[in-house]
Amino acid sequence: MQFGPLAIPGKAALAPMAGFTDAACRRLAARHGAAYTVSEMVSAKAIAFGDKKSVRLLWRGEDAGGAPYGVQLFGAEPETMAGAARLIAKYPFDFFDINMGCPAPKITSSGAGSRLLCDPKLCGELVRAVAGVSEGRPVTVKMRAGWDAGQITAPEAAKYCEAAGAAAIAVHARTRAQMYEPGIDLGVIRAVKQAVGIPVLGNGDIASAEDALRMMAGAGCDGVMVGRAALGDPWLFEQINAALAGGPAPPPPTLRERMAALRRQVYEMCEEKGEWAAMPQARSQALHYMKGLRGAAALRRTCCELRHFADVDPLIERVLESQQGV
Repeated sequence: MQFGPLAIPGKAALAPMAGFTDAACRRLAARHGAAYTVSEMVSAKAIAFGDKKSVRLLWRGEDAGGAPYGVQLFGAEPETMAGAARLIAKYPFDFFDINMGCPAPKITSSGAGSRLLCDPKLCGELVRAVAGVSEGRPVTVKMRAGWDAGQITAPEAAKYCEAAGAAAIAVHARTRAQMYEPGIDLGVIRAVKQAVGIPVLGNGDIASAEDALRMMAGAGCDGVMVGRAALGDPWLFEQINAALAGGPAPPPPTLRERMAALRRQVYEMCEEKGEWAAMPQARSQALHYMKGLRGAAALRRTCCELRHFADVDPLIERVLESQQGV
């Protein structure tokens, strides 16, 4: 795929997820074959007001894992979005991404996130504002299908975004009203793909390589964006890449490999943020590594007790002991 001048080395990307896709998480996904990664969403207003915590969310890290990296902004005012884009242009990243999909009330109540899909023309104005100050970096968009069943506006919004300079669009094929249930509507992704000439990625309910193949075949999209299923399982990108290439499935990771990945991820989080800031997020990350294990409920309770990096090794020992003979 090409996002304007930027070559994307694959078809399966890591979706941005607030509270999860920090530098360590993005790096892990990239190491295992994610085509590109995107930061946690950051408020354009907070950037404009000089909020240092918001700026830290954009930090690329010393090593991005070898994949292109984009920063995601959210907001509802073109002037504010452009101002924020100017302020962060000095940081190392490869492209801008605009959030038009977040369903959280605290985001939509300000007119941002998926609320933007109620005004497709405004969607284009936001893209134009950021593209006008992007200094050659591509601008991409992540959107939902629409606000509700009566406002499936993604195809129209996508047209406005493309006309304003968007280089790619990712579509979570649910409305804001649906939140995360029920299943996705591949027809919406297909309609967006038919409406524009830029790359379109599908997002939602991808938990296996088979899901990715099914979405690309059913929606005709150019790639896929994987969210929560990749947390604790970055090997999913390797599996998707192999399936898309028509090759054999790679062997699944061993339990020790999974625990080594957990330990390394938490270590890198602590190194980059400090233990005090990293460990609350590390507890959430660790929970995902317990998927599919015997006694997972008890192991998840142990994950919630992590306070220091030194607590990670006893957790891993307990995991290895509990799975003997499985």
